[in-house]
Amino acid sequence: MFRKKHFTPHRRPPSFKPQRRDIRQLLWLAPLLLLAGALLDPSLIEPVGPLGATEEVAATFTRCGPGRGSACVIDGDTFKLGDRKIRITGIDAPELAEPRCPAEAALARRAADRLLVLLNEGPFVMVAHRLQRQDRRGRDLMVIRRDGKSIGGQLMDEGLAHRYIGSKRSWC
Repeated sequence: MFRKKHFTPHRRPPSFKPQRRDIRQLLWLAPLLLLAGALLDPSLIEPVGPLGATEEVAATFTRCGPGRGSACVIDGDTFKLGDRKIRITGIDAPELAEPRCPAEAALARRAADRLLVLLNEGPFVMVAHRLQRQDRRGRDLMVIRRDGKSIGGQLMDEGLAHRYIGSKRSWC
């Protein structure tokens, strides 16, 4: 009788040490992923072409409250324009409605007052990212610019807002 032999090759165990080729691919992939992330974050790079929707605004703003106009400032990073609430994307200002400490309340009033002044300095442009138009509270997310300069960036430079990175930091 004829018996079959099973051939089993002698293989080396797999190596988990990264090969030179793998490292080169990773070096190409990392900058591409960073660039893609920056393009999708309108607070880092203004949306261009089909990703951005631009709107010019020329209105006189007041502080929000009873009997106020259709354009008013709610707090240091949010304002109302007609029936819409606009949240400046990329920044986080102290809360005016429910401050956690007296220092936050004082800074929130200063941030809201400064935003009011900045918005009333003349026409500005609002840029919405087509992939992220609203936050979970239904506010329109916009980058606000005048003469190519970010109003949100100016608030951060003046210490009246933090860079928003997905969670709030304490102002107390």
